[in-house]
Formats: sequence, C-alpha cells, structure tokens
Amino acid sequence: MPIRDLIILAIVFGSVPYILKRPHVGMLMWAWVSYMNPHRLTWGIAYDFPVAAIVGGAFLVSLFLSKEPKKLPWSPILKVWFAFILWMNVTTVFALNSVGAYNEWNRSMKIQLMAILTLMVMRSRERINALVWVIALSIGFFGVKGGLFAIRTGGQWEVLGPPESFIYGNNEIGFALVMVLPLLRYLQMQLQKRWQVMAMSFAMLLCGLSILSTYSRGAFLAVAAMLAFLILRSRKRGLMIMVGVLAVPVMLSFMPEKWSERMGTIQTYEEDGSAMGRINAWWFAYNLAKDRPLIGGGYRAFTPRLFYRYAPIPEDHHDAHSIYFEVLGEQGFVGLALFLLLGLMAFSSCQWTIRHTRRREELRWAYDLGSMLQVSLLGYAMGGLFLGLAYFDLPYHLIGLAILVKLYVARELGLLKNNTRGSPRTTKRVASTYGSQTR
Repeated sequence: MPIRDLIILAIVFGSVPYILKRPHVGMLMWAWVSYMNPHRLTWGIAYDFPVAAIVGGAFLVSLFLSKEPKKLPWSPILKVWFAFILWMNVTTVFALNSVGAYNEWNRSMKIQLMAILTLMVMRSRERINALVWVIALSIGFFGVKGGLFAIRTGGQWEVLGPPESFIYGNNEIGFALVMVLPLLRYLQMQLQKRWQVMAMSFAMLLCGLSILSTYSRGAFLAVAAMLAFLILRSRKRGLMIMVGVLAVPVMLSFMPEKWSERMGTIQTYEEDGSAMGRINAWWFAYNLAKDRPLIGGGYRAFTPRLFYRYAPIPEDHHDAHSIYFEVLGEQGFVGLALFLLLGLMAFSSCQWTIRHTRRREELRWAYDLGSMLQVSLLGYAMGGLFLGLAYFDLPYHLIGLAILVKLYVARELGLLKNNTRGSPRTTKRVASTYGSQTR
C-alpha cells in the first residue's frame, strides 16, 4: 500500500477515539475531510475509502453520548435556514428528475445536517477559531499548491481542485478560494510573530495567483469585487492598498497572453459560445420556475430532456452556472426567496457583530472575524452570479460561523436575559433572538 494511503488512513482511524471523547474534534475532522478531500490525493485503497462515513458516524455517536449542552441557538436566521431545508425536501418529492434529485438530496441533506450541528458543538472562541483554521487551510492548501504550480509552469495550465469533489473544476476551486481568502486574512490578523504573518501573506498571494490561474472569468470578477470590500473591512487599510497596488499588477503581468484573451471575452460575451450557453441556461431556469413557480423542477433539473422543453436553444445544454438561477430552477421562486433571505440575514448578523465590538479590544477577534465573514459572503454572492455552487458546504458553514460569533458576543456583552448586564430593552431583543442559554 502506498505510504500516502497509510498516512491518511492512520489519521482518520487514529482520530476516532478522540472524536468519541470530544464531539468538536469530529466536526473539525469532518471539515478537513469535506474541504481538503485528502483521500482524493492518494492512488491506492484510501482513494475510495469511506473516510467521510467513518468520521461522520463517529461524530454522531459522540454527539449522542456527550454530556455537553446540545441546544440550538434558535433565532430568526436559524428559522429561515430550517424553512429553506424543509422547502428543499418538499421540492424533491415533486422533482422532475426523480433519480438524480434523490442522489443530490441525499448529499445536500448530509451537508445541511453537519452545518446545523456545527451550531451545537462549536460555541467557544477556541472552537470557532479552530474551525476557521481547518476550513481556511484545507481549501487554502490547493491555493498554495496551485500558485506554486502556476509559477513553475508560467500560468499556462488551469489550476484544479481535488478530484471527484465539489471544487474539482477550475471554476469551482476558483470560487472556493475567493471565499477563503478573507478567512486567511482573518487568521493573519490574529498571528503575533512576524514570520507567521509573512508566511500567511505569502500563502494569500499564492492563493490570489491560483485564482487567476484557474482561468475562471467568474472567479476573476468575484475576486476583484471581494478584494475591494476586503480592503474596506480590514485594519491597516493603507498597507492593504499598498500591497494590492504592488502585487496585483505583478500577478496580472505574469499571466500568459491566452489568459488575457480569455478574460477579454468578458466584454464581448455575445461572441462567446460558453457565455451565451450560460444565458440560455438562465432562461431555462426562469422558464421552468415560471411554469412551476412554487416548487421548481427539483434537484438536478438541468437535464437535456428538460432543456428541450424550457430552454430557448434546446440543444445547447449547460449547467446553471449561477447559484441564483440554480436555486430558481430547482427550488422555485419560494426557494429562491428563502435562499436570498438566508444570505442577507447572515450578512446582517456579521454587521451586528461588527457594530457591537468595534471599540472593545477584548473582542477584537470577533470584530475581525465578523468583518471577514462579511467579505467571504460577499465573495460568494458576487461569484455566484456566474458560478453554480448553491449546495456547497462552505457558504452554510460561513452562515453558521456568523451565527456563532454573534452568539458569543451577545453572551460576552451580557445581552442574554439570563445575564444581568445590558439595558432591559436590548437584553429582551437579543434574548428573543438567541434564548436564555448559558455559556
């Protein structure tokens, strides 16, 4: 058996006793397996080994046996989240592509379950930060690896993600890296030693180069918008602007001519077959939703058979290439409304955290995390205009982190009704949001 397979299997099986003792270890291992897909970097028995099932099963057993509090932090955003999950179950019952819908439903519900359970076990500052570290480094690994690959090959080849995963394609890994860059920036702001800060800065630059080297036009537009908001939300904006002014032109000049030609098609999309195919898919999603406004077509509705019924150009079959049209076509107008509301409420939760921690040095980390989560959510919203990852784990983990950091701040500031600090009006309002749960 190849040594790499042995290492991965040893880590997975070796983690099980720790998971059974501490549920949060299981959540961290699940995030690592889900985002990095380390078994997909092997060539032997570990490649198809059910590592996610082993980790997930051990976590669920641990959660059941653990004596830690298991209450969910009920709030309006969580109620909308549950309503969206419920609606995805409803649309699956009436799905037009029943076989494909069931397979996607099965995968999506596992993702939603683990994202929701995150709210039960990752409540302390240490656990929240640990989860950010695991998510950021798991996806950032491919950014660093891709950046080094781009330097070695002169940017002549596309950067890809882990095989047989949500983020294998060039568009998908580029999209994921756009969302992770702000999390890397958050971790950088928490580091104390100069060499650590420099190492994280180098990793971020490599991730930026990797995004460009995916040749994804959607990721390019998303990272441009995200970087502008990142500078606005960061401390030491002047330094960030200076780094951007120096680094961005260097990276752009490094890319070969064929990259410039591909990005140039953004302005002449009418002449590009791929871009027009996406627009055809968007019209398909709208026509399908208009025909079935409440329930849409269900999961995996973007099939050639249905394109002949709803697309302006029936033979030009494409995936959704947009989280918004993906949800519209598959979950209908109701599902799209819940999806958008969930994202807006998560963004608002981050703003609440920023507002209540701006002048509190002891909560500086929460201010930084709330700010960077906002940037990540914006990156998802912008990249989602042209890329389709509506059911990917990461945006739901970002929403969960937004809820958790707000809950932590509310507890620290005494804004829950079992705490005596805070004005009565504010205490009542926040308590109605999160309930009277103890630390």
